Amino acid sequence: MNDYINIALPKGRLGEKVYALLESIGYGCPELMGGSRKLIFENPENKVRYFWAKPSDVAVYVERGAADIGVAGKDILLEAGSDVYELCDLGFGKCRMAVAGIKGVRIPTDKTIRVATKFPKIARDYFAKQSRDIEIIKLNGSIEIAPLLDLSDVIVDIVETGTTLKENGLEPYETICPISARLIANKAAYKFKSDSINELLKATVDYISENRK
Repeated sequence: MNDYINIALPKGRLGEKVYALLESIGYGCPELMGGSRKLIFENPENKVRYFWAKPSDVAVYVERGAADIGVAGKDILLEAGSDVYELCDLGFGKCRMAVAGIKGVRIPTDKTIRVATKFPKIARDYFAKQSRDIEIIKLNGSIEIAPLLDLSDVIVDIVETGTTLKENGLEPYETICPISARLIANKAAYKFKSDSINELLKATVDYISENRK
């Protein structure tokens, strides 16, 4: 069983898209999409073993070696500071991490900036690079309401279309980084299973390139 590739997939539509890609390049496991209540799915013919995980947990499974490879959003990797290899950008779930606030109001420069966010590490790292003092206000719900109630000066959050910001009188001020799904690998697994993982990686990259034409 040591020659299997163990793959962690994020639950939900993203994971289903990623599995469809992997199936298309020869890493299918029919039982995976059959509605079974099993937790681990194997295909001896293709030498793959899959399991579903909460999206925020995929990087943990990969980093700690429970999975050889997996798929996680760039936002999750940055926020967790995951110690994994980032093999390629799959191009799924494209959006951006941004600083946003009330339309027409600028980020204050004469005081500590109050930042409401679900991503405190990303926010701290970004503003630290700009030598700006900030106070983090950690929220888990609708971040957009924070500036409207004067709980914060700005927010740091994922922006996809910008519609929610616009409808609430907010606008993006600065883009922190692009976000999308990344194929990641455990560092030890990449060393000891390099041939198998690189074969899968090459097939993935070729498939993505071909379908972007």
